[in-house]
Formats: sequence, C-alpha cells, structure tokens
Amino acid sequence: MEKKKKSTFQKITNVFVWIMIIATIGSLVFGAISSLGIMG
Repeated sequence: MEKKKKSTFQKITNVFVWIMIIATIGSLVFGAISSLGIMG
C-alpha cells in the first residue's frame, strides 16, 4: 500500500470512533454513579 495523507473521510471516521469510545465510557461512569446514588 502506498503511504497517503489521511483523507477527509478517514479523519471523520477517526473522530467518530473517539466520540463513540468517550460516550461509552461516559455512560458507564454515569450509570455507576447514578446506581450508587440510588442505592446510597
């Protein structure tokens, strides 16, 4: 494969992947805190 600069599509995909990872971690943390709040 030839080395190329990242295309716009690849940049958008990369950003979208990071947003999904952060959103997943954030929802897990939020779920844990809210469940602790309910139980406590």
